Amino acid sequence: MQDFPVTRVAKPVFAFSTAAFLCLPVFAGAPVLASEVEAHYAISLAGLSVGKAQIKGSLEGTSYTLNVSSALTGIMGAVSKGRGAATSRGNFGSAGVLTNGFSLSATNGTETRTIQITAASGSVRNVVIDPPFVDKSDGGDRIPLRDSHKVGVLDPVSALIMPSRTADPLDKSNCERRIPVFDGSQRFDVILSYSGTRQVRSEKGYSGPVLVCSVRYVPVAGHRPERRAVKFMVENRAMDTWLAPVNGGKVLMPYRISVKTMIGTTVIEAEGFNPG
Repeated sequence: MQDFPVTRVAKPVFAFSTAAFLCLPVFAGAPVLASEVEAHYAISLAGLSVGKAQIKGSLEGTSYTLNVSSALTGIMGAVSKGRGAATSRGNFGSAGVLTNGFSLSATNGTETRTIQITAASGSVRNVVIDPPFVDKSDGGDRIPLRDSHKVGVLDPVSALIMPSRTADPLDKSNCERRIPVFDGSQRFDVILSYSGTRQVRSEKGYSGPVLVCSVRYVPVAGHRPERRAVKFMVENRAMDTWLAPVNGGKVLMPYRISVKTMIGTTVIEAEGFNPG
């Protein structure tokens, strides 16, 4: 896949985007009230400040809308003018979030790419990528995407928030999960596992305990398994996310994401965090 800002904006902010991470639950027998969550993040690469990101979420009734935006700043921003924005929407079901659509637009200042995913109840109906990804070096080793890979999945934005599985959002079971993600061209899993807890203090908003989860990336389809970058990420053990409770502790949302890359460690950490 050619080098383009969408791969630098959508997946790291998902990343582990894990995501890699935003799922919102319905609690049986209780009404879901309107709630707003918002977080502002600083992005660094190898210890150098390179950008800013923001998440805004609106929960109303049984529906949700989530917005993510990011932009390179400083020297990186002056050189590439890279920025992106993504939106996800859907409804809540008894099993968790049901994605109903995703859109992303990313640019490097001279070129822009958009991705539109139409979905219903977590099943992908249509994907439009403009302009399409072109990989001139594709040697025919790409794992093909099948219809079965687009069922029961989360888009990269809906994968950023997770429902708490217990009354205690810091219970280690909230780290033990496998998140199926489809980003329009690839299907992959983000696997979280419990690592511990710690205390955080943002400049504005939330201060308190967070759940620390280690992260693994498992490609499923749409990728080239022999590609160097894919092998690196599969073997990567230096990834984690810190999850903070939002919406009264019913939902967990990334306070910090750290991902080792081939050119240094990327850290996305909250400067302001409003848990709603």
